Amino acid sequence: MIVKRFFEPLIAQNSYLVACGDSHEAIVIDPNVNAQQYIDAAAAQHLRITHVTETHIHADFLSGARELAQRTGASLCLSDEGDASWKYQFPHDRKLKNGDRITIGNVSVDVLHTPGHTPEHITFLITDGAVADQPIAAVTGDFVFVGDVGRPDLLEKAAKIAGTMESSARTLWKSLQLWKPYPDWLQLWPGHGAGSACGKGISAVPHSTLGYERLFNWAFNAKSEDEFVKKVLTGQPDPPPYFAIMKRLNKTTQTAPAAAGKASPTLEEVLAAGHLVVDTRPAEVFAQGHRHGALNIPLGGSFVTWAGWLIPYDRDFYVITDRLDEVKRALALIGLDRVAGHFSEFAGRGGEEVRQISVNDLKAQQPSNGLVVIDVRYDNEWNEGHIPNALHIPLGQLAQRINEVPANENVVVHCQGGGRSAIAASLLQKLGRKNVANLTGGYKAYKAT
Repeated sequence: MIVKRFFEPLIAQNSYLVACGDSHEAIVIDPNVNAQQYIDAAAAQHLRITHVTETHIHADFLSGARELAQRTGASLCLSDEGDASWKYQFPHDRKLKNGDRITIGNVSVDVLHTPGHTPEHITFLITDGAVADQPIAAVTGDFVFVGDVGRPDLLEKAAKIAGTMESSARTLWKSLQLWKPYPDWLQLWPGHGAGSACGKGISAVPHSTLGYERLFNWAFNAKSEDEFVKKVLTGQPDPPPYFAIMKRLNKTTQTAPAAAGKASPTLEEVLAAGHLVVDTRPAEVFAQGHRHGALNIPLGGSFVTWAGWLIPYDRDFYVITDRLDEVKRALALIGLDRVAGHFSEFAGRGGEEVRQISVNDLKAQQPSNGLVVIDVRYDNEWNEGHIPNALHIPLGQLAQRINEVPANENVVVHCQGGGRSAIAASLLQKLGRKNVANLTGGYKAYKAT
């Protein structure tokens, strides 16, 4: 048996190619939109991709399953579990139910229905039939991670299906009980690693075993269903709004709209016309000088997440970057394809700055009148501790709640370490707040003093 794991660091996402070395047939599980990487990997080992599947309808990235199946002629096999609201709404070759099997030469891929994260979620048990009659591993998708389990609140928070969080959490508990007959040595190959918004405490370790998780994963050590439900629903961060869009695109025949072809305008013309311009330069460079109206989302580990939060899907936008291919590739992972044009990174200099303020300066100034401190962290971070008298507006809600930010006061914005607050400072400036400063080191530095 041949196994290759693909890891996309921008969304902390895993996908897998599993193949039979004798028949040279392969199945790809949970492919993202970068279909070429799977085609290239298969060709490098003289394999034919004969099947494509996924564990569930993904919310955090644009699925590449349809494209990969079309380009390779593979059979597209997708879950048929869950109610009518969670059925795939486009043609595919095989509808998978609990207990079904996909055969790849000597390799068996057995379907186990594991709802909770989503109603249609399935897990794949992988057996190398050439040497064994029991599964060596389970591809768990967003069901079980290393150190955590998939969040059951997305139906309510992202898909806006009210009243489903607790029932989904109880379903997830029942799915965990399905592991009881399986041996400790069963390997677990999860769909995400640390940094994904699909869980709140996912480990950076790429894979695990069922026995290890039974010992050290909090979810397996909950003493009762009620304790599990309370803990799994506590402290979950708000999901990015693009999650609902990804669910729709991945479930239906629709695709993300492409940018309209237009003549190349200047940066000044774009900003003057009110178009969104995303400046992807590092926060410290942006702070030193940028054009008024640009939104700073630095190209880095959180770029995709905050792009999904802050860039609308229904209009064209422009980017400032000298790494256009990287930016487009990152945005394509979540279906943001409406890049109408770009400008070199140096085009953003001049016009406006983001003042940096130290913790000591903040403490010296805070008692004075007219200084507003805005905490843009998640609710769970705020609840664990915050600066006295600060105004709490999570970054993802800042644009909608801008009227709560006094227009003529000095504003100091902070997050945990400084990354999100840099984005927030640029957003506040874009929305017309002029006296904006960023707290260097964030709440972590404040707490340390």
